[in-house]
Amino acid sequence: MKSIELFAGAGGLALGASLTGFIPAAVIEWDKWACDTVRENQERRHPLVLDWPLHEQDVRTFDFSVFSGDIDLVAGGPPCQPFSLGGKHRAYSDKRDMFPSTIDTIRAVRPKAFLIENVKGLTRANFANYLQYTILQLNFPELIIKKNETWIEHLSRLEKQKTSGRIRGLTYDVIYRVVNAADYGVPQKRERVFIVGFRHDIDVRWTFPQATHSYNALLYSQYKDESYWEKHKICKKDRPDIDPRTKLRILKLDTLDIENMGSPWRTVRDAIYDLPDPRSDEARLYHNHEFQSGARLYKGHTGSPLDLPAKTLKAGAHGVPGGENMLVSPAGEIRYFTVREAARIQTFPDSYIFHGAWTETMRQLGNAVPVTLARIMMGSVAEKLVEAETKKIVTKLIGAA
Repeated sequence: MKSIELFAGAGGLALGASLTGFIPAAVIEWDKWACDTVRENQERRHPLVLDWPLHEQDVRTFDFSVFSGDIDLVAGGPPCQPFSLGGKHRAYSDKRDMFPSTIDTIRAVRPKAFLIENVKGLTRANFANYLQYTILQLNFPELIIKKNETWIEHLSRLEKQKTSGRIRGLTYDVIYRVVNAADYGVPQKRERVFIVGFRHDIDVRWTFPQATHSYNALLYSQYKDESYWEKHKICKKDRPDIDPRTKLRILKLDTLDIENMGSPWRTVRDAIYDLPDPRSDEARLYHNHEFQSGARLYKGHTGSPLDLPAKTLKAGAHGVPGGENMLVSPAGEIRYFTVREAARIQTFPDSYIFHGAWTETMRQLGNAVPVTLARIMMGSVAEKLVEAETKKIVTKLIGAA
């Protein structure tokens, strides 16, 4: 199966695609540093990226016409600043809004499916009309905005097309959902909206993969059967204090069905337990595992506890206000995550190297889709595409018999 990756960054979503059998026809990213990361891994002959056709350019200047009708999947995470809590919330008025370019690409390429990732902020109430506008454009990518037509007027035309029930031209069946990466085995509480569409003519019925991990299961492993602490060889005096709200939740665990909790959320400790202290000599055995000084606590800037999934890693141009890129031990010691630790939290393999200084590489990681989550989502899409193609072949064979 062939794919095109838009806004590829350091490669999280594209790595997920490669792990599920998609062969990239184009991997497009305009940022030099992110491209340097991919190129460095290609030079090291990393098998997942070795044959990527990387294009360092703006998606808006790329000629997609050569791929029309020959691509199974278009995937990408358009820049999130127009919709993020840390951004200016301009949405359609923000020049960094790349949803129009994403829709243009889908119109040109006509893929069998697409997968788009963005920040949870896109689903906020003040963006409700714009989200609906985006979804309807993805439903009907050939119903384009007219000259001198406002986006609200275009939205009205799209709504009429939707309610008419008529299927004509290029049409996609689209669903979206806010997904927490921690619920899929990523050691990070990272909530993102995924928008997935299948071309209507291939007749696919798809839904999001079921969550496999839960907070309740983590609490059970920590404070009921204590298997979490036993696994990490942590004695009682070194365990973190429990706040009143968590105590109440632990008490309620006795009334829940343990079998349906799934696996425990993975924690920061689970992700980095076998990495040496970055200040030790052994740290030099790992790529991107250098100590970064300067971490400090203050109100609202509290970092990620060791025995929970990490806070959402962020890529702030002026730092991250919640201390999301810091680690806090049960004893209260704080330090910045190393790049390798952050890569573990984003579930990149240790063999994947990041190019640039700490600030630059943390920006790449903060913008990335966790590889594990990408693999799960891409795998589910790939499964449906294979089923559709198999059904098509069987139908042809029956018709020819």
